[in-house]
Amino acid sequence: MKLIELHILQSFPVSCLNRDDVGSPKSAQFGGVRRARISSQCLKRASRLQASEEHPNFQGIRTRHLLEPFTQALEAEGMESGEAKKNAEEICKLFSKPDTKHPEQVTTAVYLSPAEAGQIAAEVASGTEAKKAIKNATRNDAADIALFGRMVANDPGLNVEAASMFSHALSTHTTDNEIDFFSAVDDMKVDAEDAGAGMIGTLEFNSATYYRYVGINLDLLAKEDHLGGLPEEDRKAILRAFIKAALTSVPGARKNSMNAATLPHEVLGIRKDQGQPLQLVNAFESPIRASGKGYAENSLEKLKEHLANIEKIWGKQGEQCYLSESGIDAFLDNLLQ
Repeated sequence: MKLIELHILQSFPVSCLNRDDVGSPKSAQFGGVRRARISSQCLKRASRLQASEEHPNFQGIRTRHLLEPFTQALEAEGMESGEAKKNAEEICKLFSKPDTKHPEQVTTAVYLSPAEAGQIAAEVASGTEAKKAIKNATRNDAADIALFGRMVANDPGLNVEAASMFSHALSTHTTDNEIDFFSAVDDMKVDAEDAGAGMIGTLEFNSATYYRYVGINLDLLAKEDHLGGLPEEDRKAILRAFIKAALTSVPGARKNSMNAATLPHEVLGIRKDQGQPLQLVNAFESPIRASGKGYAENSLEKLKEHLANIEKIWGKQGEQCYLSESGIDAFLDNLLQ
């Protein structure tokens, strides 16, 4: 397959970018030690939201509230309100089961594009069977569905295989969570009444240098049920926006109290005309030590060493470019040529 791969090294200061069920920063064991972790789902959502600001074709909406948009779309096609709602309910059932407690919702969130919903409504309003109308609809306005994929439990034929691959980000070094004790002052209290804080509590945080991987299957993206219906230049513009978003987006958890907005220290971009996806995370299987230079610089040295060892045994791993050597615009030009 043709691939674009991004190997990203990025350091975050005091933060809790991705929380577990008890509010602690996520972590994982790798190389026999505890690492900080940011889940791929968290990274994908941040990238998707950022991409929607970079390019107008990222309009996909994932929601359980399907009844209202389909009802409105059918009414816009001239269907009477009661009939529109009835037909919308039938359309919704083809995507997911109705929620018995909340009839305006379905049980599973469905990834849908505005153009897709409009096309389905137009065909149903003209007399086409709902199932056929859904099969006929296209979604070129939702590049995020093509890149991130879609699963429809009620009809596997509506599934879309994701053209992008995201790893969980792992710290390149051993990382332990720390505790932040905080207190909040009550401005209306006077010392004579009570000198104590209005509220106290604790939060967990960490800080780490992460390795993360993003791969893009260019062959799959060019298929008709993905973005194959668009001209090549339009696909390149979408890819440019997506890659930039994947590199610059930061998960929004606790962004007001622990703002950790940073940019990658370095990005290795690889374009392969054929081959398979390949992470370079094993460069950090033995955890990095700061050694007076910090984790970022030492992680980059180890990444380059690991790639050189791979190429010595397995051969060259595609055309390569480093973000720091060219700047973002030339970097994207090199990957998308």
